[in-house]
Amino acid sequence: MGHLKDHTLITPRERLRDQVAHALRAALISGELRPGEIYSAPGLAEDFGVSPTPVREALLDLAREGLVEPLRNKGFRVTEVNERDLDEYTEIRLLIEVPMIRRITRTAARADLEALRAVAEEIVRAAREHDLIGYLEADRRFHLSLLELGGNDRLVETVGDLRKRSRLYGLRGLDERDQLVPSAQEHVELLELMLAGDARGAEKCITRHLGHVRSLWATAGDAGAPARRSVRKGRSG
Repeated sequence: MGHLKDHTLITPRERLRDQVAHALRAALISGELRPGEIYSAPGLAEDFGVSPTPVREALLDLAREGLVEPLRNKGFRVTEVNERDLDEYTEIRLLIEVPMIRRITRTAARADLEALRAVAEEIVRAAREHDLIGYLEADRRFHLSLLELGGNDRLVETVGDLRKRSRLYGLRGLDERDQLVPSAQEHVELLELMLAGDARGAEKCITRHLGHVRSLWATAGDAGAPARRSVRKGRSG
């Protein structure tokens, strides 16, 4: 029996399909589901303790996002992300986020920025506590909530998609080498600069942060495959 269900809370308040999709995204990002490997809906369903139908539906949602690809009579293969992909995703994010952060620094209400302090601190806390799923979720909320202050929903949607496609693979290995906390602290630094109205400083900080994230990807790739929990493979999806 695998352990993916350890960080999945299946409650009647949300659609089962959506909750499974969220848990699968977290497993993809943290490296529990490995790029290039094939997983079956029945096998993953057994890990989650649910029926195969919502798992298959969730996998199809992930396929539309480009995170996995369906293989006839085999299952779903996790999409591999190469160095060129990561460079291109980072370049696009820099083109989008740097000028937007500069603009938001100049236009956002102080109260709206201050409201993100708890999330920035949550990122740091999760990194220190080695809570990878909590880290990833807080990081996502911080970046997308900050960009939402710019008032461009399509821009936020685009960055969200780029984040999914450029998963922070190898995150567990980075955590084991104590490289997550410095990156986490950059969120607090960025927020402080924005609250101070320092648009130039905020622009430099987000540029450094995104470059730092890209260097972490490279480090993860050089370090080899991350440690992972047991997950089901095999039977057709």
